[in-house]
Amino acid sequence: MVKETGYYDTLGVKPSATEIELKKAYRKLALKYHPDKNPEDPEKFKIISQAYETLSDPKKRKLYDEGGEQALKEGGTGGGFHSPMDIFDMFFGTGRPGQRVQRGKDVIHQMGVSLEELYNGSLRKLALQKNVICDKCEGRGGKKGAVDKCPTCKGTGMQVHVRQLGPGMVQQIQSVCSECRGQGERINPRDRCKTCQGNKTIRERKILEVHVDKGMKDGQKITYNGEGDQEPGLEPGDIIIVLDEKEHPTFRRRGQDLIMKLEIELVEALCGFQKVIKTLDERDLLITQHPGEVLKHDDIKVVLSEGMPLHKNPFEKGRLIIHFTVKFPESGFLETPELKKLEELLPKKEECIVTDEMEEVTLQDYTKNHQAQSNFRNAYDDDDEDDHRGQGVQCQTH
Repeated sequence: MVKETGYYDTLGVKPSATEIELKKAYRKLALKYHPDKNPEDPEKFKIISQAYETLSDPKKRKLYDEGGEQALKEGGTGGGFHSPMDIFDMFFGTGRPGQRVQRGKDVIHQMGVSLEELYNGSLRKLALQKNVICDKCEGRGGKKGAVDKCPTCKGTGMQVHVRQLGPGMVQQIQSVCSECRGQGERINPRDRCKTCQGNKTIRERKILEVHVDKGMKDGQKITYNGEGDQEPGLEPGDIIIVLDEKEHPTFRRRGQDLIMKLEIELVEALCGFQKVIKTLDERDLLITQHPGEVLKHDDIKVVLSEGMPLHKNPFEKGRLIIHFTVKFPESGFLETPELKKLEELLPKKEECIVTDEMEEVTLQDYTKNHQAQSNFRNAYDDDDEDDHRGQGVQCQTH
């Protein structure tokens, strides 16, 4: 039992969530609430990052489960939180530590794919809007020689404002220069490029062909080097496509295995059956349970080489794992005479010897109300015991 569920609620997972479930939840939320897409609410992205950083670390997660956020604040985890962008870069592998060439930002897109596409492979076309350097002015923003250093910020792109808070107390506030909008340059309106309006870049529609190979996994990244937004003086970043596997109505993937549930009737469990399973590539698999081979409820069977193909080696496949559930008939499905005949065919049941000392009770269907009534009865009994203890022998005083 965890003390707080705040971080779990932030990621939209249960306290029993696995590492894979945590990663999937963070990936979806981080892409959705990244400051580039939601600049009006950067705090949301920060909270998501803190929740994932805590729950993805076994030591921090254990401390949080036992004592909540207060336990994290009081120490024992080796420091505070990392930068949300550092966590994002480490998770998606977009960081470039030690790289000398200045690069533009990587552009990350999440693309939903079906289990059929991951099984059979597919070719998807993705339309994107990206910034490209203006051909008309060659990325200068205006005519040659028309670009001057901004006199307001002296080319830094930032302004520093000083506020007097009290006697001997001042506060410095740094903000983006309002004159040049952080560019550090100024272009005379008359000399600005008519194509890009002095922005140096223009928006362009780009069609990407995304090859989803057989056997690719949920969360796998497809990188297009140098296809990100262009900026003057910077090497273009990458476009990174993150695959997001959609839920399938029949199959669930676990590594290279496919798992499915198959409900059978009681007569099939006892007397055998044949059933057809439609595969992800539209083949029909015929499975047979021979008469006399009894299948029990929750039995698991395996079909080899009918799971997911191995990425880059699609001729090698995992297993198809079938989890059988037996559907029992409703009460009263047979009259008493037919039940007697059925009893004669089935293995003999154990006879119970009834004595006078035994107490006969009634079986009822389980409901949550029974548990609540039990708790109430226990509490009532505890109060009753306290009353009896309070009525013990008292000594008379003179």
